Amino acid sequence: MKRIFVFYMLSVTLLCANVASLFAKAPTTPKILFTSARDGNREVYIMNPDGSKQMRLTQHPANDLNAVWSPTGEQILFVSDRDGKRDLYLMNPDGSNIRRAFKNELKRNFTYRDYPTWSPDGKRLAYMHINWDKDIYAIHITNSGEQEENLLANGLHPAWSPDGAEIAYTPLEDGRMTLINVRTGAQKRILPRKELGGQMMPSWSALADKLAFSWNNNPLPPDFKQEDGLPEGWTDKRTIYIANRDGTGLEQLVDEAGPMAENPELSPNGKEILYTQKIKGSLQIFKLDISSGVQTQLTHIDWNFGGDWFDPAYALSVSPQPELLTTTWGELKRE
Repeated sequence: MKRIFVFYMLSVTLLCANVASLFAKAPTTPKILFTSARDGNREVYIMNPDGSKQMRLTQHPANDLNAVWSPTGEQILFVSDRDGKRDLYLMNPDGSNIRRAFKNELKRNFTYRDYPTWSPDGKRLAYMHINWDKDIYAIHITNSGEQEENLLANGLHPAWSPDGAEIAYTPLEDGRMTLINVRTGAQKRILPRKELGGQMMPSWSALADKLAFSWNNNPLPPDFKQEDGLPEGWTDKRTIYIANRDGTGLEQLVDEAGPMAENPELSPNGKEILYTQKIKGSLQIFKLDISSGVQTQLTHIDWNFGGDWFDPAYALSVSPQPELLTTTWGELKRE
């Protein structure tokens, strides 16, 4: 009888845990996810937009990084090598219920998934599928909760537009920021051909009318040779820019003086932007008020980078349900 009671209590406990994971609560105030190595390895942290209440979400000896909010704020998608290879994982906003995003493990050596981005309705994911041994950097797309992966383009750092129509990314061939139509595959470069490439890490405004990105707008020396490497100090001039969706209105947001600035992330209201820059030998996260130019350093402990912003005022009102995802990627490709 005692064994039956213990079994019953264990079953109830597990059932409650599973039910709790199904009803994970999104933050009720704006929050920022970021990566920090302050504890000896890279872990996912969360903080308020003013830098207060920094709290560690992942607790693992492996590296956990590049976390992004689901559109509803009820899930976090992040990258981890906790099972031996860098892959995508999901967890609740409080760091609980960590599980793999894909049931099938990556079987090839030197292959991993990284830099994920959600579709605005939460039904699909895009991410980088990398084989660094063969120098392959591809953007794949899949339905959320499914295992089939489909090649979208060869390139870096996908960012899904808030209207769901396009993904911004950096093509490998010329490094010029590009928009690719998710349905048709049609592509359009943002800036004119005369502009240099190397426009990376795009971030959309909530209205899908602007894009922020990291870029060095300085020409390389005429005698530059790839095998010689980049000129000394040239990388440090990479900084943060913003432009309209059609490429007009190009504006430099962060001054070039100092180490390179990257990992831009526009706030949901479009008034502020996060970026990462090295200061006193350590990467730190800064926030910039776009209209006033006022900069605020949000982190101060060693090695912090990235950032993904969630604001419940801009979140989806209804959580996506996997059983309702009836449109498949194969159908989209045939349209």
